[in-house]
Amino acid sequence: MRTLLAVSLLAVMAAPSFAQEATPEGQWRDKFGTTVEFSLCGDGTQLCAVLLDVQGKSRTKANLAYVNRQVVKADKTAANEWQGTVTFNGTTAAGKVTQVAADVMEVEGCKAAILCQTLAFNRL
Repeated sequence: MRTLLAVSLLAVMAAPSFAQEATPEGQWRDKFGTTVEFSLCGDGTQLCAVLLDVQGKSRTKANLAYVNRQVVKADKTAANEWQGTVTFNGTTAAGKVTQVAADVMEVEGCKAAILCQTLAFNRL
């Protein structure tokens, strides 16, 4: 019994928490197949994203013009949360990026503060 308890305790101590794992850096894809690469930028607390590929309904001439270009730049406002700008459909809007889980990122863009759209991206 003591051995089982000791092994269980070691396993819990060795298991990393979400906060330790939650790095936004890497490639992410939405449900339509659009892919972005997030990285820390600026002083290391800002978050930037480069559009790698556009698929689905978002595959428009306006969006294709941003492939291999930065489309997100945001300042850290809380743990796993950044606010700044998001570029989509040829325009730049207020944006919020939230890493809701180790492998799930939500990106919200708002035009005129009331027309908002949120997309979920999954880590590749």
